[in-house]
Amino acid sequence: MTAPQVARLRAFLTAEAERLGFCGLSITSAQALPGLRERLSQFVSLGRHGSMQWLPETLDRRADPQTLWPEARSVIVLAMNYGPDSDPLENHARKDSATISVYARNRDYHDIIKGKMKELAAKFASRAGGDVKVFVDTAPVMEKPLAQAAGLGWIGKHTNLVSRSHGSWIFLSSIFTTVDLGTDKAEIDHCGSCRACLDACPTNAFPAPYQIDARRCISYLTIENKGPIPLEFRKPIGNRVYGCDDCLAVCPWNKYAKSANEAKLIAREDLRSPSLAGFLAMDDAAFRNFFSGSPVKRIGRDRFLRNVLIAAGNSADPALVSPCEALLGDASPLVRGSAIWALSQLTGYEHMQQLSESAGEEADAQVNDEWRLALAATNTYEPGKQRLRD
Repeated sequence: MTAPQVARLRAFLTAEAERLGFCGLSITSAQALPGLRERLSQFVSLGRHGSMQWLPETLDRRADPQTLWPEARSVIVLAMNYGPDSDPLENHARKDSATISVYARNRDYHDIIKGKMKELAAKFASRAGGDVKVFVDTAPVMEKPLAQAAGLGWIGKHTNLVSRSHGSWIFLSSIFTTVDLGTDKAEIDHCGSCRACLDACPTNAFPAPYQIDARRCISYLTIENKGPIPLEFRKPIGNRVYGCDDCLAVCPWNKYAKSANEAKLIAREDLRSPSLAGFLAMDDAAFRNFFSGSPVKRIGRDRFLRNVLIAAGNSADPALVSPCEALLGDASPLVRGSAIWALSQLTGYEHMQQLSESAGEEADAQVNDEWRLALAATNTYEPGKQRLRD
């Protein structure tokens, strides 16, 4: 393919991407990225992937795009802005409300972007004559390193991509093609001495700049983690019930960010500051109906209520005691255990002791452990009363 032909294809791609609502498009080679395999291997060997077993299982394919598709020659990387229209950190002060990550306050971005990507890829293939494959965060593709190599931004100290024009609020997707389109200039790091994102993390999930331990990340704990929230992270989670935006929101480059222009990515009014009480009352049908089409739906009602109960325990709101008590009889041990912790934060020892006696011995060991810890945490020493905690 001649240079003028490539230039025309690139111009077409840029114009079509803009028409479809993407805020950026750049191109890089499908060859392996230098040092990526080593960084991934270190991340996995340190156990920082937590329970996400799909990471070590797909490491080879992630490290080299051509292992995923040997015929690929170029990767077209696209960015779509999902910037919020208000400060997402403001809701942390509303303790009786839940905070949901900005990206999950409306429709699932996978569905929105994939349709646009397929349209763009089909039109490109008909003009270029090559084969294409579309990826939207659903295959072992390392979008962030590819985006940096393509020049869309750089990977910041919080390990997410940062754009000089859109800050941290961008979704990434890619089109692999057998057509050689050349490469754009890679972006350089513009973080400088800033460490705002590192200092903002409530759970100290960054062992060092440009490194993350998923096991300490609130997004991992509330979404990927299938078990109880570890005790040490329950208070720092605050009212975050799905994901966390703190490290993204404090980035100074967000001064150039714009609000999302895709209607399906603009926050639903009922997800900007939803009440914890409303979520605590949800059964499975209500949960599925309320979050229909939302990425929140994929974690299921039980894990979502686990998160809401942690937020309830952090709320200091006595009005939430009754809804939490109602969940002590829930069918899910995960929900019951989280309800016990929430009540231990909202009530005292005598009340917890009465609830424990009413509940009786649990078949689930984890729930029994939660009762033991709750009684110990609420017990205070009084003469003649057994002391449960030194």
